[in-house]
Amino acid sequence: MEEKKVTFGNFQKSAFGVDAIDSQVESIKNDIKGLYKSDNLPWVIGYSGGKDSTACLQLIWTAIKELEPESRKKPIYVISTDTLVENPVVAMWVEVSLETMRLSALEQGVPIIPKRLTPELSDRFWVNLIGRGYPAPRPMFRWCTSRLKINPSNNFILDIVAKNGEAILVLGTRKAESSARKRVMESYEGSTRDLLSRNGNPKLDRVWIYPPIVSWTNDDVWEYLVTYPNPWGYDNKQLLNMYRGATQDNECPLVVDTSTPSCGDSRFGCFVCTLVDKDKSMRAMIQNDSDKEWMKPLADFRDNYLNTDDFERRDFRRMDGRLTLMDDKDTGGKKLVHGPYLQSYREEMLAALLAAQEEIKKKAGMEKFALVTTEDLDEIRRLWVEEKNEIEDRVPVIYKEVTGNDYPNEQLNEGRLFNRSDIGLLRSIAAVDDHPDNLHYQLVRNLLNIERNYSTATRRVGIYENLERALINGGFENKKEAYEFAMKREQTEDDGEEIVKTMMDPSFRSEISDMYIVETNRDGAES
Repeated sequence: MEEKKVTFGNFQKSAFGVDAIDSQVESIKNDIKGLYKSDNLPWVIGYSGGKDSTACLQLIWTAIKELEPESRKKPIYVISTDTLVENPVVAMWVEVSLETMRLSALEQGVPIIPKRLTPELSDRFWVNLIGRGYPAPRPMFRWCTSRLKINPSNNFILDIVAKNGEAILVLGTRKAESSARKRVMESYEGSTRDLLSRNGNPKLDRVWIYPPIVSWTNDDVWEYLVTYPNPWGYDNKQLLNMYRGATQDNECPLVVDTSTPSCGDSRFGCFVCTLVDKDKSMRAMIQNDSDKEWMKPLADFRDNYLNTDDFERRDFRRMDGRLTLMDDKDTGGKKLVHGPYLQSYREEMLAALLAAQEEIKKKAGMEKFALVTTEDLDEIRRLWVEEKNEIEDRVPVIYKEVTGNDYPNEQLNEGRLFNRSDIGLLRSIAAVDDHPDNLHYQLVRNLLNIERNYSTATRRVGIYENLERALINGGFENKKEAYEFAMKREQTEDDGEEIVKTMMDPSFRSEISDMYIVETNRDGAES
């Protein structure tokens, strides 16, 4: 009986052909060696810890190691961007991988330099979501990708380019990944340099793209990873197990027919991502492995608090306090464009996030585990007090209520206008109801804080403009009143525009001119 060949996956057409994996790998390694020695341009490899970037790096590492030592002079930077809200299992895997790479590269004499990149403090997820109140990312407001992923890597690459003139960016992207990624890869084609493609990003026009596994399928990637040993000492079977644990049925099998699913379709990313309905990989990990049940508070936080159906949790004013109207497709009329999360909801989210962090520390015995760092908390606190006039300074209070510990840093502003009892008294006097986001109280509070901010200034330039802006933005009893005001203002503006259009119309100007001539003739006749 003829023996069936066992493969991984869903039978996409392989780039290897029949029994040709060795020749395909050798061909790619030869390409890598030739390209590496052809010029002095440094290489940058994007590494996420997933199967594709691992396969890509493994090919390059193996090829460069086979070169003579005197030929291994050009640096190869392996960059991994940690958004600080990654699936923590994957984040820990990548962090340990980078350190293992660093030590192995030194030992083996290969010029591979791992770099872990993180977003700037002002770009971090919790700083923007809870600090500034940005609503959870959505297709029409995808504020996270550039801040968390693109900016850190682009800044690093541009720094390399500034020092060397050009660079080569090695990517593990494949046309077989998805139709969207296939279109991106095809946009890179049309290079004037063999093996390299032009970068479609105008900011990186001096960076060439090299995708060594562009034609591989999921099956090809897994076949390569389990057939060839990892050169920096990691066991690729652990990576396979991580992918298997991230599939709903805990299966990532060897298959002999087209009905068996591929292991390669699992994807990892930020556990807070709201561009997908559910974080299926994290839920599958929790379901399939009791050792990963400690992540459940993270999955629960994501499902309970990061919902794009959030109008009731957001201010009816924009981030800068303006009222803006947009078309309402449901009613055919107008509606207010909602802005940042309300103060009360931001405080609720922070408390829930800290509670999840504390639960993980206790249940998993991970005392140093941090979802939100002290640095993040300090910046959230500064944004609330200084930029949003939330002089209640609630971050230390919430921290103490949730963790039972005093807030680790000093008082933010020694010269603040009110203490906590003063603020309580102010709320009782100014608020017209018990709503936590009472508009009257917030208006009075904001006006007093603006005055306080100018109290020590030698020149109080801008104070009247700021006070006027606060009065205009906060002078409403409720959302309904604000909507009516915005509608009347728009109608007034429309009336004004109509008057201007009428005055600019040639027939109107001709009529005015004729009236002027008649009046002039009449005045002349009377005289």
